[in-house]
Amino acid sequence: MNVKITVQRFGNALSSMVLPNIGAFIAWGLITAIFIPSGWFPNKALAQLVDPTVKYLLPLLIGYSGGKLVHGHRGGVVGAVATMGMIVGTDIPMFLGAMIMGPLGGFVIKKFDVLLQGRIRPGFEMLINNFSAGILGGLLAILSFLGVGPLVDQLSNLLAAAVEWLVHTNVLPLASLFIEPAKVLFLNNAINHGVLTPLGVEQVREYGKSMLFLLEANPGPGLGILLAYCLFGKGTAKRSAPGAAIIHFFGGIHEIYFPYILMKPMLFIAAILGGAGGVLTLVTLHGGLLAPASPGSIISILAVTPHSLGNYIANIADVLVSIAISFAVSVVVLKTGKNEAENFEQATEKMEKMKGKKSRAAVLLSSELQEKTQFRPDLVKKVVFACDAGMGSSAMGASLLRKMIKKEGLATEVVNTAIRSLSEDAQVVITQKELTERARQKAPDAYHVSVDHFLDAGPYEQLIAKLKNAVKPEMGPEESGTAEIKEDRELLAEKHIFLNQSFANKEEAIRFAGKVLYESGYVTAGYTDAMLKRDQISTTYIGNGVAIPHGTEEAKKQIKRSGISMIQVPDGVDFDGNTVYLIFGIAGKDGEHLNMLSRIALACSDQETVEKMAKAKSAEELLAYFEHTSETDERYPEFAY
Repeated sequence: MNVKITVQRFGNALSSMVLPNIGAFIAWGLITAIFIPSGWFPNKALAQLVDPTVKYLLPLLIGYSGGKLVHGHRGGVVGAVATMGMIVGTDIPMFLGAMIMGPLGGFVIKKFDVLLQGRIRPGFEMLINNFSAGILGGLLAILSFLGVGPLVDQLSNLLAAAVEWLVHTNVLPLASLFIEPAKVLFLNNAINHGVLTPLGVEQVREYGKSMLFLLEANPGPGLGILLAYCLFGKGTAKRSAPGAAIIHFFGGIHEIYFPYILMKPMLFIAAILGGAGGVLTLVTLHGGLLAPASPGSIISILAVTPHSLGNYIANIADVLVSIAISFAVSVVVLKTGKNEAENFEQATEKMEKMKGKKSRAAVLLSSELQEKTQFRPDLVKKVVFACDAGMGSSAMGASLLRKMIKKEGLATEVVNTAIRSLSEDAQVVITQKELTERARQKAPDAYHVSVDHFLDAGPYEQLIAKLKNAVKPEMGPEESGTAEIKEDRELLAEKHIFLNQSFANKEEAIRFAGKVLYESGYVTAGYTDAMLKRDQISTTYIGNGVAIPHGTEEAKKQIKRSGISMIQVPDGVDFDGNTVYLIFGIAGKDGEHLNMLSRIALACSDQETVEKMAKAKSAEELLAYFEHTSETDERYPEFAY
């Protein structure tokens, strides 16, 4: 089991470097298809884009993505610089090399940052950050140019020779013995984008096309199985198969047919034989694509097929033969197997046992809401669906919820993304159960919904009910807002408001705001350094003479409980060229502070009010400005922290 999980994680890491950049690969493929001498519209000048794109742009994007996975934007920059040395030192596209140097660059700069954390003197942060990235990136570029590049060059040549041998000895169809079962184990993206895509791009550069792009992306084997269920299946499987077939073949989301195989494991034979038959047809007719077909839709395949009748015939024949073989074998399996109709829950359980993780398939069956105690449905403006890649099953779930929300007349925005791309300001995040912990780490302040299946409307109906019922009942004149104001007063108490302060620079001001939070017991001692670091990443000045310094995402674990400090600076202090008169130091935990922040945002949205607050003579006078506001002002997204 541990070996299996390790392989899956390694495969996911490889595909995560390529998958976000598939658009660039497709752009290169289309430019190649259109403008090369044998293309649709040959153009000698524009054809000059082909070689630099595949040699420089694509490896640099992979290197940047690999570094970013390890250590954010800073890791991505160092990873890209390190990759550049390998690109210049070799003559072939360095995709495999980028998958090595990108993460290595991110790892090195991450370790360096950890080593110096809390040891840099104030005022020298930008100098050290910039030069450390430049020096380490440069050293890694030299290392990749002199040492790693030549080794990866030899490895690439060996892999290319192995592929050539498989093709010329007509044993490439045997690859389906591994590819088709591995797809059901969720290694599909790892195989396609982590292994076949880099090798395929090199073949395109040499031969103008590559059949490797079709080995995993071919929708034929899956469609044949689904069509057999349409005609000879039973119960829920038969009723759901037509919709699944459309999504699989035209939408390119292959995960949707995996549970159908697991209901009848003998269908693995249908998938393998269908895939092998398609590959044999592809080799025989000399088909291939110009770029990855991602997602594996028939539309994507036709879009990146080289512009000639022979190529279209070969690629379409590949798909049709796969459909025919897998359909024929599936019919035999379904008609000769047991008559009981297994349901999708049983199939999902099988998948969990086989993979050690729940299905990412699009037949998500049961759900469970994982609520946070401070969930505020009245403040929800956006719901985010997140999955591993952010392109397949999460997009389907988002489409379903978006339609339901529109029907109810709600104004909530619904989007989908990869978990690695979740932002700190995410309010509601929907993921599959096995991914929820990762999502919580990326968006700890969000309300998380864990589901088994993205297409089950049950949890969405519960969420919509919460959103619809979020309108607060009218209160009597004696109790209106009393509890809310009392709670907010605990977050921003009079003793945490300091009048008539003056500071030489913003560092002094931020340190003072952090000191108040620390001495009040809201945060640990290191939180102030995190506030300074956060302001270096992006200014915490929000306009109208107001700044809201707060910690980084990593520093949230240093927050003991939510609290706010307020500092009045009548003469102002410079924040990146802006004069700040009011400073709110923020420590937010579990969304407890959001209501008070919304009050602050509304009060500070008016310049005249800020000027009055800058001249206030008492803490009580300042607090009065916040007691009659209760709605979030969307102009201040920083307050979603």
